[in-house]
Amino acid sequence: MSYFTLKHFHMGCAMLSGLFFLLRGCWMARDSALLQRRWVKIAPHLIDTLLLASALGLVLWSGQYPFAQGWLTAKLLALVLYIVLGSIALKRGKTKAVRVSAFIAALAVFAYIALVAVSKQPLPFS
Repeated sequence: MSYFTLKHFHMGCAMLSGLFFLLRGCWMARDSALLQRRWVKIAPHLIDTLLLASALGLVLWSGQYPFAQGWLTAKLLALVLYIVLGSIALKRGKTKAVRVSAFIAALAVFAYIALVAVSKQPLPFS
């Protein structure tokens, strides 16, 4: 496998992860029973494991590491925030208003991560 192939695999996993989070967030907002299906609970873990494994492969292959590269540090810290917000949105939020707010914030963080990845700048808007 080439670096180019791994990079595109990572990007595909990121897209799948984001789209599936968007779908689950919409189901959460509609109180859909689909959120309780077994495959809906398992698939995100599989996708995100592949996403993180490919990220680790890219880090090792490229020799670019978080805390040495500002943009990778920004992505890593934003990823932690995205995970926390996603958990509040889909599981831990006590009210629907809290869950929907966390969902919207998580989507904004996901967009930030994507912009940082494309621009390779911690502040992609500057």
